[in-house]
Amino acid sequence: MANEKKVSSLEKTAREWLTERGVTIDDIADLVYYLQSKYHDDLSMDECRFNVNKVLTKREVQNAVITGIEMDRLAEKKMLTEPLQSTIEVDESLYGIDEIIAFSIVNVYGSIGFTNYGYIDKQKPGILQKLNDKSSGECHTFLDDIVGAIAAAASSRLAHSIEGDDEDDE
Repeated sequence: MANEKKVSSLEKTAREWLTERGVTIDDIADLVYYLQSKYHDDLSMDECRFNVNKVLTKREVQNAVITGIEMDRLAEKKMLTEPLQSTIEVDESLYGIDEIIAFSIVNVYGSIGFTNYGYIDKQKPGILQKLNDKSSGECHTFLDDIVGAIAAAASSRLAHSIEGDDEDDE
């Protein structure tokens, strides 16, 4: 089809790595619904999924996803040098680089994303609760913030489109 955009290898990798780490588009769409349903009476999960998928087409987002997941993987394999290894392994609260990567995602759709991200990061609903469970043996220091940021960005995109500020994402 002429209008169908070819998926880049970067986007394909980012999507595959999310899935491999146990995060689905529906998981992120659930977070979007959590953030936006009280503001939109007729919000559907299809709209939430659509906006998540649009966010995932952005190169900045794809780069954040693969960078964060790779850092988590390296920490799980104990392949980082101290003190970085321990800092990431325990998700040290004063580290903050994981949030900085998340901010690069949130910033794609404007300032409303920051409040959405801050709220969801504190609440930790749905998949975020699972990703924050340290008892699994997996490290999701970066991934939990990245997933929350994708949801916040998708929520921002949704809010902009409902207000008639629907951009043409190429």
